[in-house]
Amino acid sequence: MDKAEFESEKSKDVVFPVAASLKETIVTVSSPDGIEEFSSKGYGVTENGKLRLAFHEALFLLRKGAIEIKNGKTKENLVFQDLLKRFQSVDKDAWVRYLIYRDLRSRGYVAREGFGLGIDFRLYERGDYGKGTAKHLIFGIQEGQPVSVQKLARTQRYVQNLKKKLVLAVINRRGEIVYYSLSELNLK
Repeated sequence: MDKAEFESEKSKDVVFPVAASLKETIVTVSSPDGIEEFSSKGYGVTENGKLRLAFHEALFLLRKGAIEIKNGKTKENLVFQDLLKRFQSVDKDAWVRYLIYRDLRSRGYVAREGFGLGIDFRLYERGDYGKGTAKHLIFGIQEGQPVSVQKLARTQRYVQNLKKKLVLAVINRRGEIVYYSLSELNLK
């Protein structure tokens, strides 16, 4: 989705880009119209009257021109690379998570942050966000970086107990993503 497509989906009251601020590694939107617009589309978490964006959400919205981020200290606008470097300083997998998030959003899905055991995202079907729980959980893997069978099996059991489906998002060296569904394996 580019800026023109994003703007065509927006409400008439919101002026893009929406102002956002960065303090340390936390990006927030304060404008009531921006908060309503983004939260209705599955972005961020509302806290203390502000919308806190996850780093991958902030990178995605910045790249699309939907937000403009000012550094809390210098009051200068941040560019994509500066923001990415900031996030990579606290999460070595920031780029990988952003690539997965961008791909899922560009396919029309709403992806929310995961919750442990290697789960990167909860994935909502198109049009299902806000109507129930996510049906799929995304586990990101980089080509060339090993993941133990024990870790995958533990994650798969956890996901099955939640009555969800586990999807592996495998990122190759060129940044292309291939998705695989994982099901229980019984060796007898």
